[in-house]
Amino acid sequence: MLAGFVLGASAQEKEENVYKRKFEQLDQELRSPNVYRTASGAPGHQYWQQQADYSIDVSVNDDNQTVTGSETITYTNNSPDQLPYLWIQLDQNMRAIDSDTYSTGTSTILDQMTIKSLREVIGYGFDGGHKIKKVVDEAGQPLPYTINKTMMRVDLPKPLQSGEKITFSIDWMYNINDRDLMGGRGGFEYFPEDGNYLYTITQWFPRMAVYSDYQGWQNKQFMGNGEFALPFGDYDVRITVPADHIVAATGVLQNTNEVLTGEQLRLFEQSKTADKPVVIVSQKEAERKERQKAKDTKTWVYHADSVRDFAFGSSRKYIWDAMGVEIDGKTIMAMSYYPKEANPLYGQFSTEVVAHTLRVYSKYTIPYPYPVAISVEASNGMEYPMICFNYGRPAKDGTYSERTKYGMISVIIHEVGHNFFPMIINSDERQWTWMDEGLNTFMQFLAEQEWQRDYPSSRGPAHKIVPYMKSSKDTQRPIMTNSEQVLQFGNNAYGKPAAALNILRETVMGRELFDFAFKTYAQRWAFKHPTPEDFFRTMEDASAVDLDWYWKGWFYTTDHVDIALEDVKYLRMNTQDPKVEKAMARELAEREANHIARTRNQQAVPQTAVESNSALKDFYNSYDEFAVTKEDQKAYREYLNSLSKEERDLLNAGYHFYQLTLRNKGGLVMPVIIQWNYQDGTSEIQRIPAEIWRLNENKVTKAFTKKKLVESIVIDPLRETADTDESNNYWPENIQPSRFDLFKEKQGAPRGTSPANNPMQQSRSRRN
Repeated sequence: MLAGFVLGASAQEKEENVYKRKFEQLDQELRSPNVYRTASGAPGHQYWQQQADYSIDVSVNDDNQTVTGSETITYTNNSPDQLPYLWIQLDQNMRAIDSDTYSTGTSTILDQMTIKSLREVIGYGFDGGHKIKKVVDEAGQPLPYTINKTMMRVDLPKPLQSGEKITFSIDWMYNINDRDLMGGRGGFEYFPEDGNYLYTITQWFPRMAVYSDYQGWQNKQFMGNGEFALPFGDYDVRITVPADHIVAATGVLQNTNEVLTGEQLRLFEQSKTADKPVVIVSQKEAERKERQKAKDTKTWVYHADSVRDFAFGSSRKYIWDAMGVEIDGKTIMAMSYYPKEANPLYGQFSTEVVAHTLRVYSKYTIPYPYPVAISVEASNGMEYPMICFNYGRPAKDGTYSERTKYGMISVIIHEVGHNFFPMIINSDERQWTWMDEGLNTFMQFLAEQEWQRDYPSSRGPAHKIVPYMKSSKDTQRPIMTNSEQVLQFGNNAYGKPAAALNILRETVMGRELFDFAFKTYAQRWAFKHPTPEDFFRTMEDASAVDLDWYWKGWFYTTDHVDIALEDVKYLRMNTQDPKVEKAMARELAEREANHIARTRNQQAVPQTAVESNSALKDFYNSYDEFAVTKEDQKAYREYLNSLSKEERDLLNAGYHFYQLTLRNKGGLVMPVIIQWNYQDGTSEIQRIPAEIWRLNENKVTKAFTKKKLVESIVIDPLRETADTDESNNYWPENIQPSRFDLFKEKQGAPRGTSPANNPMQQSRSRRN
């Protein structure tokens, strides 16, 4: 083989030339546009959706913790199809002893087991699930039905034609689960100190499944993670509870004169125009009811228009405060219900946070359309139309940690924000968790930062998702994964989509284009059923930014961002000026001639042979190859005279050239953000779109012209792309500091509960 001749490319060179279609369009992954959903991402001219209206009577038994109900559903078939049967969701069946949730759940026996974790292995022995008593038509005649786990098919006497309605009724009951023991979105919480219950009643009635243009009946079983897909409708609900209970619910209370005292009514009216929350039911009143429990019952009547679900909370422990907030010229009632165990946190913050959330979300999406928004403290977090359940309890002495405070504020923003995603912009949570959790977590970040400057947001900024992005690919799934197959649910469905949207807003699209497109999506799909395609297409359609490469990388793969500054070369134009060029050549030659032996020989060899014997010298001992001669100067003058004015100006501009080689080590193509730090102490940031990678997705080289000498270069200086390895972002190389601590593992406080010995408590102790 000839010396220096390479027969084949290296493995690395081959990898650099592999074309992975990162900039090709998403056409094959997306559903084809049609008359129902356009290529622009908007609803088509023949878009339709079904409607399900409910009239429900329900009672909560405070003695045996059961719910009993009777509902009448009027279902309108707006589809072009005839329907021989209807599908109903029975989500409480997830808690049936033989449910797939329990039988398919994995578990491990550890050396040490808590009672709660052991319960998950042994089982709860809880008789859960909907007990269907009857299903009848409008005339009271039985309708045949078949229950398939968490779904129930109701067979119709004749197919329901397009444009027709059907009315039928279902009677049912179920046992309420202990939420602290079994977990879950709803259930009861028992307070042994005063012997009372707090009920959060959710997924409590048989609910119509969605029948849509893109998948027909939504028939994915409910197993716990994938939440809900529901049609819109109007609700009339009569809730019978112990007479001293306060009921917070979806919708507007219809019989205030029957269930509220005269003083409560007066305070409620006052709250509508108050500039701070007005307490309608005080802690003193709630504590009195805790001791003097009523034996009779009351029925609270609520009505709600155009909602996809209905939930309520009930307890004699509730403190209730409210205030009106102006949104687009309308007064919306922001309200909170909470037990004394949540004070003083909830009394000070909850309703104010509700009002703040409505203002911020309305600014970026659509004006909040419902008449009320409610936060209920219930030691968990879950959302429903107009009402949500949140955590946040101080220690018993009323003190709390910063983590508890900000955790409470964040969860209230998040759950109230769910009114927009997915309660109004009604995506299918059973299929695409990220469409509600991810979009909402992004909006939560915006609201947090408008609540308090430098708010300690846990999700949203790009760098917050880095630990997940650089973790083992075995523990990751693409965002576009069904809810029940997602690993690391919080990172995948909440954190990564939120970071992706923040990067779009701040780095890829810019705030103006992003905000307009995001608002357009909200406006187009309010009170409708959007899919991922509708979101992707609308964001591009309203901004004129081709984002297929971005959706591909962030939503369809587990690639990560790692753009390495692999090489930097400094070059200058040859000026042909012998004074300049020969001086530079002399400096280079001197640098090349300098080596360790030469340095040491300055002392070790007092005289060389030539230095001690002049007879050994000749012409070359005095020759200076870097000296500027008359011939050099003449040639330079002739060269200058041969140039045009433009060429002379370019030659004299004094440009410095820097050639950067960048490698895409993570696989996720992203914009390149370069900070140039100059020797005069100034700096600038240069932004290059992601399309720099379009011809080579793995490695690019680009030259830059600068008028100043560069001292250092930093890639992604503001940490805005979620780069997982910042150590290779510097020239010259920059060692990044790091720390580690030793800590003793200890049992933490329950979720949402402030630990004892918090800083506020310590401060009080010092003062005392």
